[in-house]
Amino acid sequence: MAKSRDNFLSRFWRSIFRGPVYPGTDKERKWPPFENLILHLHPRTVPAQTLKFTLTWGLGGMSVVLVLLLVLTGILLLFVYTPSPDKAYDSILTLQNDILFGQLIRNIHHWSGNILLIVAFLHLLRVFFTGAFYGIRQFNWIIGLLLFVCVLISNFTGYLLPWDQLAFWAITICTSMFEYIPGIGVWLQRMIRGGSEIGHPTLLIFFTVHTTVIPVCLVMLMPFHFWRIRKAGGVVIPDSPAEENDDKPTLVPTIPNLVIREIVVALVLIAFILVYSIGFNAPLEARANPGLSPNPTKAPWYFLGVQEMLVHFHPFFAVFIIPGIIAGALILLPYLKYDSTVSGVWFYSERGRRMGIAAAATSLIITPIGIIADEFIIDFVSWLPGISPPIVNGLIPVALLLAAVIGFYILMKNKYNASNNETIQALFILLVVSFVILTITGIWFRGEGMSLMWPWKI
Repeated sequence: MAKSRDNFLSRFWRSIFRGPVYPGTDKERKWPPFENLILHLHPRTVPAQTLKFTLTWGLGGMSVVLVLLLVLTGILLLFVYTPSPDKAYDSILTLQNDILFGQLIRNIHHWSGNILLIVAFLHLLRVFFTGAFYGIRQFNWIIGLLLFVCVLISNFTGYLLPWDQLAFWAITICTSMFEYIPGIGVWLQRMIRGGSEIGHPTLLIFFTVHTTVIPVCLVMLMPFHFWRIRKAGGVVIPDSPAEENDDKPTLVPTIPNLVIREIVVALVLIAFILVYSIGFNAPLEARANPGLSPNPTKAPWYFLGVQEMLVHFHPFFAVFIIPGIIAGALILLPYLKYDSTVSGVWFYSERGRRMGIAAAATSLIITPIGIIADEFIIDFVSWLPGISPPIVNGLIPVALLLAAVIGFYILMKNKYNASNNETIQALFILLVVSFVILTITGIWFRGEGMSLMWPWKI
């Protein structure tokens, strides 16, 4: 009996910590503890070219690490938080003041959510700029967009939960935008709020979406996303639009070549978030007061680009038409007609890089000039009296904007004798940089009454 028990313990120890021997040999596997789990997520071998860090910057893996951090810290926060307007704010104070490491846990959760939004956005940009959305990868771009929307909704719904002035009025501004959507706007606003005003039903809806609906969506979409990446052959292999290489890529074992790199990136990211969370606390203002609106009242930072557009365009166009056009373009992006399907090359070509720099420079000059001109010079209402606001502040400026975008596309294509890939990429850069400038303007250059101000005067 003792010998049988020893054999059992020996086999158990070997299977968990040392691993089984290969058939017909005495050689043991070096990575037995989690090898099977890892090889369910990764192929057994990967092309050596894909291990280059600058090909992906580890952004996909960072997103996974941040999601795990959010799940772990979120579970801990649930032990203290109470989703009720009369108790939510006090539960945050209790967490910060009376719970050991409570403030640190909240900081990690808050900053991880914000950093995840940035990392996911950069990951989408990386996929686009390396051409990793052609052919079999087309639908995975759509899944990536859905994951980004989930991250956006997660941050948005979590923003209200502290129930302080910052959160209450930011959500008030955001949900007020929905009423400008024709037909279903008011109904959609009431459904999100759980009524006509923000109150207890709103907090319960946001809490449920944040802690249940979004995690379930992520659990379903993330494995599907990873599976499609693996079925497509993993990370795109760099190739050249000018040359064809018939040689098969050199394959290296996933363990340890890829896994070690992923672990290092994860540890560096976790260390950064920990240090940042120690140095900077998550914001918490006074208890929410529905009768006292701050000035200025701003949306969460990731929606300030849209709020900035409200300053320049009629709400119907700023909230519905322009975002709708951009969303439709992003969905159709992989299915447009391209001259080539070169993947893995940053900015497609040397000419594509030059066009990208030109597009970014154009946006950096034109967008601030447009913001300042609209603030102090342009006044279509005075120039065109008697015309309805949706036309004078909406249709006319949006039509001029679309004409400028189309003109930029034609100019770039003709000037550089560029392919569709390169021209679409330049247009994409122009729009992305413009939206980033609008967001920065809303964050740091808008003061009382949403008027332009220098940051040090706000």
